[in-house]
Amino acid sequence: MGFLVKKSPLTRKIITFNLIALIILVAGILYLNSSRQSLGKQRAGALLAEVSLIADVFEAVLPSSGAVSLSTGDGIDVAETLDGLTLRGGVEAFVFDSSGLLVAQVTGVDRPDALNALNERVQNRTLISDGLSALWSALGGVFQSEQPDSALIKPLQDQVRVLAQKSLTGTANIEVVVDTSGGTVFSAVAPILSNGTTIGVVALASPAGEIDALVRGERERVLQIFIIALLVSVGLSLVLASTIANPLADLAEAAELGRDRDTRRAQPGRIRIPDLSARPDEIGRLSRALRGMVKALYSRIDSNEQFAADVAHEIKNPLASLQSAVGTLRMVKRDDQREQLMEVIEHDVRRLDRLVSDISNASRLDAELVKEEEEEFDLLTMLNNLNQYLGEDARAKGIDYITDLPQRAVVVQGLEARLAQVFVNLITNAISFCEEGDAIRVWARRRDNRVLIVVEDTGPGIPEQALAKIFNRFYSQRPVEHFGNNSGLGLAISKQILEAHGGVVWAENIRPTEADVTSEPLGARFVVGIPV
Repeated sequence: MGFLVKKSPLTRKIITFNLIALIILVAGILYLNSSRQSLGKQRAGALLAEVSLIADVFEAVLPSSGAVSLSTGDGIDVAETLDGLTLRGGVEAFVFDSSGLLVAQVTGVDRPDALNALNERVQNRTLISDGLSALWSALGGVFQSEQPDSALIKPLQDQVRVLAQKSLTGTANIEVVVDTSGGTVFSAVAPILSNGTTIGVVALASPAGEIDALVRGERERVLQIFIIALLVSVGLSLVLASTIANPLADLAEAAELGRDRDTRRAQPGRIRIPDLSARPDEIGRLSRALRGMVKALYSRIDSNEQFAADVAHEIKNPLASLQSAVGTLRMVKRDDQREQLMEVIEHDVRRLDRLVSDISNASRLDAELVKEEEEEFDLLTMLNNLNQYLGEDARAKGIDYITDLPQRAVVVQGLEARLAQVFVNLITNAISFCEEGDAIRVWARRRDNRVLIVVEDTGPGIPEQALAKIFNRFYSQRPVEHFGNNSGLGLAISKQILEAHGGVVWAENIRPTEADVTSEPLGARFVVGIPV
């Protein structure tokens, strides 16, 4: 996990942001915590009730008549009465006479009973709070030049005596004082009345630092929960980061292999993008997109390599013929033979020029299909224009040209000029295979979310072995007299354009009956499907 945090900036950000939110929450709880105030009110109320009860006890044991003096013990034994009380451990009780003289004092001792359960709770160790307090004190000592002088704080007995003198008027009172150790102490006083006259005062002082200890205990529990939440948050953050950062790191590392040539030499072979497509989140989408992009890239590379090999092969044939004709031309003496060789050379040059032009168009096709912006257009309007133009060429050769197109417009999204090139290739191809008296029929039908355009002719048909090859580059199945007049790229380019538009194209023979595939074909049929 430490290596993951050190290696991944994303993991560090996830953990940091989660911790910041948690720390702000806990800091707000500690800052707005009302435990100290509520506990103070509870302890003050309880102490005031307790001191009033003790004053009532003294009043109950006073004689109904006669002089009473707390300082001399006339009428009451103050120490004996005070010792007979059950006080909580740490609570100090004082009895002053009407002149403010301390008559008796007693301190409660711890007992194994419910009365002292609070003391046990107070005495619990608060390691986290104590540690933070020590750290805060150390930091305060660095930034504070002077520390408060504890010698200036009066002893608790003197502070209680001052408060007792205020209660000689006959009312109970309570105040918060600070003992010499710096702890917060609640002091409550109540008058002792005899026949309506105040003869003394009872004072109770809570254990030093009791409220502070209770508050520290509450704060300790909050901090303990915070530490548990902190550990859980860090653990969940690491788990979350591992499900996000690790896959992203793997995807980035795989993608960088294609950029870093040194890495590719160290790890030869094709780039393998991790398959995370099963994940139903954005990382799964990213994995699918990267794998599809890499697959398309390698497909394009393989296609380009194959295209380059095919180009080299196709160019070698006319070059070999040219080389042979030029070499023979130097040896022949007869003019008729020289003229025949010049015709061969001229034919091969025209063949090379046509081949280079078609190859150039085919090599630019991919880039143009990506760069050009697709637009909506009426497919039937484009076909009508082509039929009008190409129909004249067909009729000039004595070929019947028949069209059957729907009346309603068929709007498609695409590159109109490129799709027009497809149908020009198919129709001119059909014209080139037909003779006088044959017929060509162009018709279209809409089927759900596709439109089918069919080009049929009554020519010689397509050899069965050529049906699977005619869309390959540089493949041409033509009579001998047409050799060299076609590069064999027309149908391959048409298929590429249609696939770029999400369409399909296939070729088939027209037979008298579909059941007899061995019967002589009545012509050829090319079917184009384009999404609408």
